[in-house]
Amino acid sequence: LPKIDVILTTFYDAEFPDKYNNHTVGEKSFNLAQYANSSSESAEKEKDLSPIINNYLEKNNIANKIVAKWFNRSEEGAFDMNLIGDRGSYDASAQDAAKALSTERGTSMLADAGEELIPNTFVVVNYSKFVSNEVAAKAAYDVSVELAKNISIEELRKIAIEKASKVYEKARQGYSVWTTAYLYQLEWTDSMSAVFYQDLWMDASTIDPAKKEAFDTTTLFKLKLLGFQKASSLISGLGENAKEGSDMIIKNATLKSIDAVYAKLQRKFEPFRTKTPLVSVNPIGAKIGLKEGLEAGDKFEVLEQSFDAEGRVTYKRKGVVKVEKGKIWNNMFNAGETPIDEQGNPIEIDTTIEFTHFKGGKGYYPGMLLRQID
Repeated sequence: LPKIDVILTTFYDAEFPDKYNNHTVGEKSFNLAQYANSSSESAEKEKDLSPIINNYLEKNNIANKIVAKWFNRSEEGAFDMNLIGDRGSYDASAQDAAKALSTERGTSMLADAGEELIPNTFVVVNYSKFVSNEVAAKAAYDVSVELAKNISIEELRKIAIEKASKVYEKARQGYSVWTTAYLYQLEWTDSMSAVFYQDLWMDASTIDPAKKEAFDTTTLFKLKLLGFQKASSLISGLGENAKEGSDMIIKNATLKSIDAVYAKLQRKFEPFRTKTPLVSVNPIGAKIGLKEGLEAGDKFEVLEQSFDAEGRVTYKRKGVVKVEKGKIWNNMFNAGETPIDEQGNPIEIDTTIEFTHFKGGKGYYPGMLLRQID
């Protein structure tokens, strides 16, 4: 495979999706072969890699590590509410109250914070294959030729075969980046929450070696598979005739493949969908675009955020808007980058569109949230 080092480096260096909080624990990659249960189970043979991934997640206690990070666990095993406070909607006084687990309300507020944040924790495992376009192109060519042979008029038959040959010659060049993304969600139920607070929680002032060991060895926490999606990106040339180097072509194709599969995950799995604030109301606009896979006519609900009597965040639908045709923000490239196509040639993008425009409804204000709906 060409430039495999570039592909791997691109994945390692890729920016974390800015619509999510970075909750990374441990390594960014692992060898699937080390977690296959038998010689017959491998990345090359299996269409569904979830059994291998499940094995990795369980053997490395990834769910436990995620919970530990949420509660800012120290080397001694003490927990605190700092990260939840930073990411949540609780002010300093509320955090202080929640830390005082000797009070019933303190315990309740911890549970509230967990209910708001912890179940919305996800793990995405990407598996990428870099394959020659020759195989797929030849298969498509053979099918086209067989169909053309059924054309009774000789002249039309020749034209069809010639057209198939031209398509084949163009399609066979280069490689494609195929990415399959497996989406997992952390399980956090009321019963799990109760066990955690009652049996495993301790802060810096109440260090208990027995509780530390209990958390280290518990099998309470799990990651459940929601499903997977696939996406691809074409590398039609490797720089011979391109104005940009082949490294940049491969990098862009890899990033496009990852962006595309994340967009598919959001469309397919509602819990993984993010809320995006409105940045404008005339026109209605938000900072999401082609990178998130937006298409004209996509629907979003407009949500107003408020707090209930207990101080918990609630959302109320205020309307529904649609993506406006021809007004989608091209955010596929970072500032300062030269946009290029799959052959490495520079392309022009409309820089006058600074955010995606939506239409529908009225009475909105900046700060209201958009969430995609089916």
